Amino acid sequence: MNKIRIATMVSAHFTIPSPKGIVYAPMDIAKWVAEELVARGHMVDLFAPEGSSLKVSKIVSLGLKALKQNDAILKYPKVGNAEMNKIFNLWDQFLVAEMFKATENGDYDLLHIHPIDRAMPIALSHPKVPVVYTLHDPIFEWRGEIFKMFSSPNQHLVSISDAQRKPAPELNYISTVYNGIDLGIFPFYEKSEDYFVFVGRLHPEKGVAEAVQAARLAGVKLIIVGPPVSGEYWDEKIKPYLSDKITYAGFVPYDELHKYYGKAKAILVPIQWEEPFGLVMVEAMACGTPVIAFNRGSVPEVVVDGKTGFIVNTVEEMAEAAKRVDQIDRHECRRHVEDNFSIKKMVDGYEQAFLKILKDRL
Repeated sequence: MNKIRIATMVSAHFTIPSPKGIVYAPMDIAKWVAEELVARGHMVDLFAPEGSSLKVSKIVSLGLKALKQNDAILKYPKVGNAEMNKIFNLWDQFLVAEMFKATENGDYDLLHIHPIDRAMPIALSHPKVPVVYTLHDPIFEWRGEIFKMFSSPNQHLVSISDAQRKPAPELNYISTVYNGIDLGIFPFYEKSEDYFVFVGRLHPEKGVAEAVQAARLAGVKLIIVGPPVSGEYWDEKIKPYLSDKITYAGFVPYDELHKYYGKAKAILVPIQWEEPFGLVMVEAMACGTPVIAFNRGSVPEVVVDGKTGFIVNTVEEMAEAAKRVDQIDRHECRRHVEDNFSIKKMVDGYEQAFLKILKDRL
């Protein structure tokens, strides 16, 4: 197989891997893809702030410090919210611009960039540079319109589910590549304990309030795991229902999440939006834990209804499914992830996409 020379970038705001206490899934995906491509013999240079450390060919920092870990510039006088957003954009674009310059000079065959919004305007003015973007966020209608404005033949999009494409199916997609996970971080648990779990940001679109409702309706124990929040949503929709049955575990480090997933009877995922992927579902199933999720976004592509969990439409249906979850074979959940959502499977998809783009150049 031909060796590909790749430059990749995910964020100039943090060092990579993520600092302790920071959960940002695109950084994990970028890490796994880059390291596995290098293990396969490709050249991958990571453009990232000083202090980053990955098993890649080279880390290119250009003297840049991680913005949110060395935020002196954000504390300058007259830096309000609007100015902060400009600084966030420009910090990323500094690395992106250097990547394009290096590729124009012949250093790389292809760029793999995760923050698409930062790079599209630059890519438009470098039509000979092949670029691949991983779309980590939903394509809202306004984003679809902007993506069309900046589209050009050299810019290729990787969707992380087919459902993600629905608002803008005509964009220049090269492939759908499902996210993979490090199966070593999520060991298999043969037996569960007597509780259900919710894992994620405690925001309305994630459906934690609906998970609480379903647990109360089913009369089961629920452990809520997620970074702490405050405000009306928490105070009115969640906090009043905390009890000996509905408990809040707070933030749990990524490499310890398996302790909550693996012992749960199921994970409740009553999402209130069109989730483009939903790593928590894959992480839970890797531990052998079934998923009970609302039928939105990528859920039908990730969960096999009746085999690795249940796909439902209402809180009432979720509560009923909770009573039937012992019907699901936990081994089947693990096998489903091994077959479809491993790092190897994910990187197979990226490698094939890159070779397809470069078939006439290598």
